Amino acid sequence: MKAIICRRYGTADDLELCDLPEPEAGEGEVVVKVAAAALNFFDTLLIAGKYQVKPDFPFSPAAEFAGTVHEVGPGVTGFEIGDRVMSYAAYGAAREYYVQKASRLVKVPDSLDLDRAAGLSVTYGTTIHALKDRAKLKAGETLAVLGAAGGTGLAAVEIGKLMGARVIACASSDEKCAFAKKHGADETINYAANDLRAELKRLGGRHGIDVIYDPVGDRYAEPALRSMAWAGRYLVIGFAAGEIPKIPLNLVLLKSCDIVGVHWGAFVARDPEAEAANMNEIVRWCADGKLSAHVHAVYPLSETAQALKDIAARKIMGKAILKP
Repeated sequence: MKAIICRRYGTADDLELCDLPEPEAGEGEVVVKVAAAALNFFDTLLIAGKYQVKPDFPFSPAAEFAGTVHEVGPGVTGFEIGDRVMSYAAYGAAREYYVQKASRLVKVPDSLDLDRAAGLSVTYGTTIHALKDRAKLKAGETLAVLGAAGGTGLAAVEIGKLMGARVIACASSDEKCAFAKKHGADETINYAANDLRAELKRLGGRHGIDVIYDPVGDRYAEPALRSMAWAGRYLVIGFAAGEIPKIPLNLVLLKSCDIVGVHWGAFVARDPEAEAANMNEIVRWCADGKLSAHVHAVYPLSETAQALKDIAARKIMGKAILKP
């Protein structure tokens, strides 16, 4: 089978397209023929050795995928050859076949195409956990989303609206703001052209922002926190802008707000039943047309390096998908 392999830490150009033996399913496992694998920003960190997860070499990038069941291992029930499925892999899905535990697979309804299904696990899984389980977002509250045109940010815009929030989408260009508005945002802020704190203060009014969803970090974190409402919740999703911010804790005291960590990968491992319930809800919403699961671009496996460069350059709005 064809696979993209990282043999040493480096850049996207150091990745190799290789031929590997086709895998076999063990006890409780399923071999999936990968129809689509999705890339995320953290894949750019993973191959550079800058991510908190450091797989043994050699490994493949791509943390999520969708496809059809190719082989069913001993002890597996509920899945048959040909079933359409999706799953979270942590890494390793940039290949033609992937072995996964049957318990980690989610069936994909016929009304949902596999390209979009491939990109649901990380962005939408993270976001429903963040907004529902961690922030306990309520209908009528105001949610501000940083990096609102990226995969995770777009998921927050869409799920926030489904949960009944007023959504303020914050992004780095007018084009990205328009994209977020098209997908349901009530208000937008171009923080490359405007002062983020001033605009959040204007749109939040005297009450302030109830929930901040921040996958960006860096210099945007503190101004966003300063706009929070009393008893607001600041969701720490990631640091796509580069630097991990240092927050003055007096702001947390003065606003009596919460800084809430969202480590979705650990949640998946610690509470798989709750994660499965969240994921089934996401798949149902997407199949019903309530979530876009927007695919920005599709790349053949041989162009994985270019896909990762486009993600690093902030060119992707929604998801970048690999086609083995």
